[in-house]
Amino acid sequence: MAGLNLSIAQAGMNKAIQCGKGYPDLFIAQKSFQGEYLGLFIELKPEGTKLYKLNGEPTNDHIQDQVNYLIELDKRGYAAAFGIGFEATKKIIDNYLKP
Repeated sequence: MAGLNLSIAQAGMNKAIQCGKGYPDLFIAQKSFQGEYLGLFIELKPEGTKLYKLNGEPTNDHIQDQVNYLIELDKRGYAAAFGIGFEATKKIIDNYLKP
C-alpha cells in the first residue's frame, strides 16, 4: 500500500486491516517444497531503493520497522525478504517455489 494516495477515510480503513507496523506487502501461502518454510513474505520496494546506509544501519525508521518484522517472521518459520524491483522480486519467488 506504500505510495498510494488515499483519502482520510480510506487511510483509516487501511490502517484498521493492517496486522501491525512493518507488515510486508506480499504473502505467498505455500509451504516451501524443501519443507523449510511455512510461507513467503516479501516487502516490495521500487527499483533502486537503498535499504541501508554505508555504516550498515537502515536508511530510516520505517525501514528499521520492516527489517524487525521480517526478522520476526523468519524466527517463526517463514521466509521473509525485501524485493527491490520486479526482477529481484520475481527471482525471490521463483527460488522459493523451486521444487
